[in-house]
Amino acid sequence: MTQEKIKNVMTKNVKLVGPDTTIQEAARKMKESDSGFLPIGKDDKLQGTVTDRDIVIRCIAEGADPKSTTVSKAMSNDIVYCFEDQDLRDAKKIMGEKQIRRLPVLNRDKRLVGVVSLGDLSEDTNVDDAVSKISKDTGKPSQTEGKKHP
Repeated sequence: MTQEKIKNVMTKNVKLVGPDTTIQEAARKMKESDSGFLPIGKDDKLQGTVTDRDIVIRCIAEGADPKSTTVSKAMSNDIVYCFEDQDLRDAKKIMGEKQIRRLPVLNRDKRLVGVVSLGDLSEDTNVDDAVSKISKDTGKPSQTEGKKHP
């Protein structure tokens, strides 16, 4: 039996936001797309990601000015991704192990081609395992907690 590929369920036509974009503009783009996640980079090359939580914890809570602070100050530099030709079970495993809800999808040339989210995976009956891993209390700090950015 063939496993379904990530490219069949991912959200396509995802646009990168440049690292020099202000967090105010990033927040507007999140609002427009009804998503709390943006991939950061240039020319389809992924450099990082930023979430609404990253912006709040790393910038707003520290008193940063949303009109002048760039997403490079808030973004996660530890890039976790999958490839479009991988099986859905691979995405679920990565998301569960890394406790993340969205995963950038790259082609084999390492160009951004989409994003896969828990919602995209929810059509598959085994998503409950990934959700339980993401939601469980591990006693470890979150990926954004305590990270310092230049």
